[in-house]
Amino acid sequence: MNKKIIHIVTVSKSVNLMKGQLEFLKANGYSPLIISSPGEELEFVRKNRQVDIQPVQIEREISIIKDLKSLIKLILVLKKEKPVLTNVSTPKAGLLGGIAAFITRVPCRVYTLRGLRFETTSGLKRVILMNLERLSCALAHEVICISPSLKSKAIDFKLVSKEKVNVLGFGSSNGLDLSFFPNKAMIQDDIDEITQNLKIPKDYPTVGFVGRLTKDKGIEDLIEAYKLLLKEKPTVQLLLVGDYESGDPIDRKLVEEIAKNPQIFKTGFVKSAVPYYYLMDILIFPTHREGFGNVSIEAAACSIPVITTEATGARDTVEKDKTGYVVPIADFNAISEKAALLLNNKNLRVEMGRNGRKMVEQKFRSSFIWKELLNTYERLLKGNTLK
Repeated sequence: MNKKIIHIVTVSKSVNLMKGQLEFLKANGYSPLIISSPGEELEFVRKNRQVDIQPVQIEREISIIKDLKSLIKLILVLKKEKPVLTNVSTPKAGLLGGIAAFITRVPCRVYTLRGLRFETTSGLKRVILMNLERLSCALAHEVICISPSLKSKAIDFKLVSKEKVNVLGFGSSNGLDLSFFPNKAMIQDDIDEITQNLKIPKDYPTVGFVGRLTKDKGIEDLIEAYKLLLKEKPTVQLLLVGDYESGDPIDRKLVEEIAKNPQIFKTGFVKSAVPYYYLMDILIFPTHREGFGNVSIEAAACSIPVITTEATGARDTVEKDKTGYVVPIADFNAISEKAALLLNNKNLRVEMGRNGRKMVEQKFRSSFIWKELLNTYERLLKGNTLK
């Protein structure tokens, strides 16, 4: 029986969202192939994970001529490979890959919905983005939402019917392999090296953020909350693990403010955020729009309490008042208040951190998510065979 399956994402960085997943599918008798724009992450998969790849340039932003070229290339690849199942995700690949799979009559078509871009837009752009999502969902036989609240929103917005939408376990598209999240003592040398390189004082309280430094991620709210926090705790430091992006830029004055503040440390993008979590007393993830929020469960895996928002997806990554706090979107006063509460109570931080690690172990292990995905694929393939 042909067990060729193809996963399609827009940019090669998104290949990391399937770390270990493709190898698991291969070990269970499938022949996975991954398509994305060219990049080092895609090449790494071929060389180090023995998974087939096919580079196809796909632009993140709308470009009619380039998008048409990408669609034609995707159609040609699918015609050649003849997969029994495709799983497309990320906005542009979700749409173009979905159309290509529909045109080539792939027997089982899955769309992994990783978030709703239109949630933070308005006017005509919102209408267009919403209808493109609706089309991507319509092209699929099954839609996998990466969090329970995302599933609810997708149904509420009438993007997809409740009969063909699914969530893997408690959420996440890949879970966490906890072997990559050792206890602090095991990577203390790495932590010390980072501390020395960034020249971060060790004895001062530190709140942190991991991700893209953009408006949608709530960076402007984070800085406002940090300013308030400084009034109560003048020695508190802010560690920003990530970098700016031109697609959703924050105000230039704020960029200058961050650069000039000696108590704010910005790393740029890093390959692994794990040692950086251990430099934080709290992770603050003030996102406005999310599909799930992996950084929240990564911090929890490192026994770090989390403050996040009621944003779609993000709210599913924290057990309220147990592993951290969930505050209203854009409420920097609430962020500051909860951060001060945690910084003033070490026992509470330790308890929430311990609860967070336990939550990840029980709900978000990669092995659990992978089994759920495998069961989904086998159910779809069996149903197609019966037809």
